[in-house]
Parts: sequence; C-alpha cells; structure tokens
Amino acid sequence: MSSSGSSSNSGSSTADKSDSPKSSSSNSSNSASSSAPAPDVAGRYNVVGTNPNGATYKGTLEVITRGDVYQFRWNAGTQYDGVGVQNGKIVAVAFANGADGKGCGVVDYDIANDGSLNGKWGYWGTNEAGTETATRTSGSGLEGEYDGTGKNPDGRQYKVKLTVEPAGSLYHFVWSNNSDGVGIKRGDNVAVGIGGSRCGFVMYEVQSDGTLDGMWGGGGSDKTGTERATKQ
Repeated sequence: MSSSGSSSNSGSSTADKSDSPKSSSSNSSNSASSSAPAPDVAGRYNVVGTNPNGATYKGTLEVITRGDVYQFRWNAGTQYDGVGVQNGKIVAVAFANGADGKGCGVVDYDIANDGSLNGKWGYWGTNEAGTETATRTSGSGLEGEYDGTGKNPDGRQYKVKLTVEPAGSLYHFVWSNNSDGVGIKRGDNVAVGIGGSRCGFVMYEVQSDGTLDGMWGGGGSDKTGTERATKQ
C-alpha cells in the first residue's frame, strides 16, 4: 500500500499501498491459535502503515461480513479490495488494486506440532470458505513436500500435492492443481496469498482491544510492509 501523502511509489502495484492499510508488528511472534474465540472484525477502521520500502501511509478500511468470509475495502488515496478468512485471532486477506479482487484468493494455515497444516481458504467473489489439511511427507520446519486433502465451498472434496519453499523472508507455495502463492509466517500460523503479482496479501493478528496488527506483501517482492488498523 502506499499513501497518497507519502513519498513512496503509489501507482497500481500492490507492492506499495497508497494511503490504504497494511501495518503490523512482526514482533508478536506468538501468533494466536484458532482455538481462541474468534473476535468479530467487521467494522470501519483508521489505518497507518509502512510500505516495504519504508515509506509510510494512512487511510481507512471497511471490513464487511460476506457469509463465511470478509470483504476488505481500503482507501488510501488508492482503492484496494480483498477477501479475508478468519482463523481464531488471525485474519488472512488477499487484495488487489481497485474495486475488483477477482482471481485473488487466500489461505490461512495453523501449523501443528507434527508439521501438518490445517487451513481455511477463500476467493474474492465467493461468500463461502473451503478447508484444507496438508501432511508433510519430506522436509523440515515449514519447508517441504505435503500431501493435502480439502473441501471446496460447494462441499466437493479434493486431493492435492503441495510444495513449500523459502522466498526471502516469505515462503512460496505451489499446489499440484496449478495454483501457487506467497506466504507470511508468524509464530505457528502462515497466511498465503494466491493469484499472482497483481494480488497482495496480509496477515492480521486481532489484538485484545480489537486493533488489527498486520504484516503484508505482494507485487512479486519478497519484502514486507506493516499495518495497524484501529476501529473508528
């Protein structure tokens, strides 16, 4: 995101946000588990953040409940629109410039002690979420090969292979169904944006006062920005 008032390169790339959202303190390494009660994140927010190049921005954010998912609308001089899924105190969002996030999707995984991934996913324009579980067959940490099973929003089940590789401070996810994405890991959670370089992605952690503390990336960059969204 870039801010219309900042010296960053705002424009159409999701690698910079315009006065719109994206702020997070990556210090909170203890990401919240999905076992915690899920706070209601719908509402209007004021946001402040930093782009990956260090430039700052300010803007507003509206979060709207859409069935199993959320619609996120930022205005920071530039408009962004996205889809979010909530997993306990973690909200993962994929977004694009403008009012149309078509083609952008997001998945949020909890990382179990045995390395398996338990996720919830959604795509822009679809109000139902899907689920996916992946068991690691090789590798260590988050990196490696996985066998996955999941359920589409329409209830159809599927099987898939997943490969996770490091990408700078981020992770590259490649599924055998011709999907790929880039993920941010925080503690025992990883949020992955899907849809190519036009789609950015955010991982928010919901704080006790309702503030959204986020880390974001996109535009094909392996660097991240931060964002803090405070309810109006």
